[in-house]
Amino acid sequence: MKYQSTRSSFSTDSLKAVLMGPAPDGGLFIDPQMLKPGYIGFDWKACLQLDTIEMSKMILSALLPDFKDMDSLVEKAYRGRFETDDLTPLVKVDNAWVLELFRGPTSAFKDVALSILPRLMTAAVRQSGEKNNILILTATSGDTGKAALEGFHDVDGIRIIVFYPHNGVSLVQKSQMTTQEGSNVQVCAVRGNFDDCQTGVKKAFAGIRDYCASNGWQLSSANSINIGRLAPQTVYYFAAYRDLVKNGAVKLGEPVDFCVPTGNFGDILAGYWAKLMGLPVGKLICASNSNRILTDFFTTGIYDTRREFYKTSSPSMDILVSSNLERLLWLAVDGDSEKVAQWMKQLNSDGIYKLDDAVMAKLRKDFAADCCTEAEGAASIRAVWEKNGYLMDPHTAVAWTCARRALEKDASRPMVVLSTASPYKFPHSVLAALGKDAGGDEFALMDKLHEISGVPVPANLAGLKDKQPRFSTVIDVDSIINYVKESL
Repeated sequence: MKYQSTRSSFSTDSLKAVLMGPAPDGGLFIDPQMLKPGYIGFDWKACLQLDTIEMSKMILSALLPDFKDMDSLVEKAYRGRFETDDLTPLVKVDNAWVLELFRGPTSAFKDVALSILPRLMTAAVRQSGEKNNILILTATSGDTGKAALEGFHDVDGIRIIVFYPHNGVSLVQKSQMTTQEGSNVQVCAVRGNFDDCQTGVKKAFAGIRDYCASNGWQLSSANSINIGRLAPQTVYYFAAYRDLVKNGAVKLGEPVDFCVPTGNFGDILAGYWAKLMGLPVGKLICASNSNRILTDFFTTGIYDTRREFYKTSSPSMDILVSSNLERLLWLAVDGDSEKVAQWMKQLNSDGIYKLDDAVMAKLRKDFAADCCTEAEGAASIRAVWEKNGYLMDPHTAVAWTCARRALEKDASRPMVVLSTASPYKFPHSVLAALGKDAGGDEFALMDKLHEISGVPVPANLAGLKDKQPRFSTVIDVDSIINYVKESL
């Protein structure tokens, strides 16, 4: 199988695509088979008969077919590392379903993909005969950083540097990253927001790829721009649908809607890939916080980053440049890489691009979009707790708010809300939403939230307060390239 860049005819196999991260031309790798109905005859009905780990083996073998012994890679990645072998439990809350994606080792949805990506990379190095060591550069809006660090620490032949926005993540998220153990990890704060971090890392890929190669390093990424990060995320859409069928909430073949809290557009794109593989996905609702650029895009067809940036209580969604949208655009124009490259050039130079009405009409068949204010999100956290005894984090609350509005208009299909993080990663925001005193240290607030709710604190978060930070460097975004060179 060949994976192709979204910006040119450059292509490679799935092994190299995982190792590279972004393509050399700046585009993102995508499987041209996604343009064909039925996705090479993938048997989605047979897939639904499997448990989640076996399902992962089947789906990843289809999406990344060049990897040998995928069964072993999946077993080592997941078995015994999540709270249950189901990995992502589905819970009924009121008249919707919540897909809990935070039951992994770092209490965030990124664990599903970043538990297996290190194993995919090491397998790709072994199979492809790659001689260089792997250097992973990753920008994070909060959760990717810790999940990537946890997955890659002390992995032979791989080094990882994570950049996060200074004062742009929760204290718990920051502590998870800066206390990370491992001889091959580095963490650095960047003055600016996530988009600044992401832009700086992208420039580093373009600016030091040759430098790294000449010094024995192959550049790669752990963000969802890496196909090896994105592919595993399709699995939990299949798992959710399977559970709905088992629960009698839907008959096999009937569509199900999914509402996804969205920042970089990877999580929701994985749902679209599941649909292209045959899964009966109805609408994919793109839920945004006050940084409503995606809501405006799906409404107007104009992607315009020239707007005010808001720091919110859902920091993983505080993003104005949603990288994975590029893959969706490529699919929407039937693989016209030249057109996609033109849009990305306009975005880079002018901060804006506009799609024609025909392309937008095609996108709106599968996607809807809505946004949620800070006050609305907080109100949802409190209302769901008081009515249903279910505790949710601010990102989940954004999706819940948008899902409720969608259900008020049309409740004919089951609605699944993707829950992307434990509420204990944001104790200040959750306590404030519940109307409780949220002053003081976030670790003390975790204990207070537990006293109020009775919901167990995840073990990986409970132990943070006793760990000492290892990393405290703060740099300007223009210093990222030099920082990487000095690190090497």
